[in-house]
Amino acid sequence: MSRGLVVSLLLGFVYNPSGSQSQLSFVIPSIVPFPLMITDSLPDFLTLPTTPAALKSINFVKSQATAAVYNHSVRSFVFARLYAQHQNLLPGTEYDEELLFLACLFHDMGLTELGNGPQRFEVEGADLAVRFLTDHGFSAEQADRVWMAIALHTSNGIAERREPLVRLTKTGIGLDFGGPNSAFITDAQAKPIFAAYPRLNMASCLADIIVSQAQQQPSKALRYTPTAEMVRERTTGQGTTLLEEQAKKGRWGN
Repeated sequence: MSRGLVVSLLLGFVYNPSGSQSQLSFVIPSIVPFPLMITDSLPDFLTLPTTPAALKSINFVKSQATAAVYNHSVRSFVFARLYAQHQNLLPGTEYDEELLFLACLFHDMGLTELGNGPQRFEVEGADLAVRFLTDHGFSAEQADRVWMAIALHTSNGIAERREPLVRLTKTGIGLDFGGPNSAFITDAQAKPIFAAYPRLNMASCLADIIVSQAQQQPSKALRYTPTAEMVRERTTGQGTTLLEEQAKKGRWGN
């Protein structure tokens, strides 16, 4: 198989580990300041949505994901929005900024303990996002669009054919790996992004979790999927994945 295939509010979260993962409830505790969320010192392109669902999702994801995964998820949104601007796509007209934020923020929630079910990590993250959106009053149509954006974010050649929300989600995630498509992002923009949300060996951290989950639950690594290829790469040859190699060679590094 070709290796080229792989490429403030605090949220109160209650989970019953003895039950199914659908047994989730979200409670709102007292309001506290949230750093890097609402501040006049941030450039406009780094400000995040401040809707109630967005604020809750930030602390929910931050409480579940590793710092590397969380930072990657936020950067993916920032890059997705910069790309939308670059393509003259207007928020509120051609894409929904809040849904884009939620899709980017949840896209790797399948790589958390909570999201580590038997399905592909992309699907587990998408399912968890739907439960969150449903609990917070989003319509079934909105939740389904976010599900699609997350579930297809590793599907090269497919996500690009879908609606702007799906395309922008995948593109923002890809831009965080610093490929040639990142040329439109200036160094002046990149510097504060990585200062606010450091990389923390992101690609290696992602690969570690993806491979570990799949080795424990082979159903997560269906044949010919990116996850299956990453398991093969880690267990043969140099013991590193193309994902890591490309990130290290990319504009931003690992």
